[in-house]
Amino acid sequence: MREIIGGVPRHQESRARRLVVFDLQIMEQNPGAMAGSPRSALAAADTIGVPHSVLEDIYAMVIGMAFVVVGLVLLKAAGLVTGGVAGIALLASYVFPLPVGTIFTLVNIPFFLFAYVTMGPRFALKSTVASVGITFALAAMPQTFDVAFVNPLFAAFVGGTLCGMGILALARHGAGVGGTGIVTLWLQRERGINAGITQACIDTTILLASLTTIPAGRVAWSALSALAMSAMVVAWHRPGRYTGR
Repeated sequence: MREIIGGVPRHQESRARRLVVFDLQIMEQNPGAMAGSPRSALAAADTIGVPHSVLEDIYAMVIGMAFVVVGLVLLKAAGLVTGGVAGIALLASYVFPLPVGTIFTLVNIPFFLFAYVTMGPRFALKSTVASVGITFALAAMPQTFDVAFVNPLFAAFVGGTLCGMGILALARHGAGVGGTGIVTLWLQRERGINAGITQACIDTTILLASLTTIPAGRVAWSALSALAMSAMVVAWHRPGRYTGR
C-alpha cells in the first residue's frame, strides 16, 4: 500500500512540492504572473522556458549535423548549390579542387570570430564544434554514404529541407553552422529581424553568383533548395515560438 502523509499520498506530495516551487519561480521572475486567470500564469511559464540539459544539447547537435551533412551530400550529387555558407562551400568546390568540408571550415573562420564577439563564447564554441563535426562527417561520407544518382528535384527539395532542419536543430540549442547563419541569428536576437528572411536575401545573392559557374537549369533547382532550407527557419524559428533554452 502507498504510504499516506497528512492525508496526501507520498507520490503526490513530491509532485505538489515541485508545482509549488515552479509557481514561486514564476512569481519571482514575473511578480504579476500569478495574478489574474490561470492562463496568464501559463503564459508566464512559457515565457520563462525550460533549459536544455547537456545531453539534450549533445543529442540535438549530433542530429543537426547529420541533417546538414546528408543534405549537402544530396545537393553535391546533383551538382546543385544552396544558400548560406553551405551554398558558398558547394559553389567554391565546383571551382577549386578542394573538398566541400575543407572549404566549409575555411569560410567559417571569420564568422566564428564574429560569433565570439557578438554572440558570446558559448555560442561560438558550440558553432565551432558543429562546423568541425560537419567537416569530418563530410570527409567520411565517401566511405559511408554514396549517392550514385539522385533526381535534381528530389535533391533540391529534400536536400534543402534537411539542411534547414539541421540549422533549426542547432539554433534551438544555441549553436549555428557558421557563416551567414551566425549573422542572421544575431540580427534576429539583437534587431528582431526574422532570420529566415535575412537568410533568403543572402541566398539570392549566392544563387545569382552561381550563374557564372553552373548551368541556369541547375541554378533554378538550387533556388528551390535554398527556398526549402529558408522555409524551415522562417516557419519554425520565429521569435517567441520556442521557449527552450
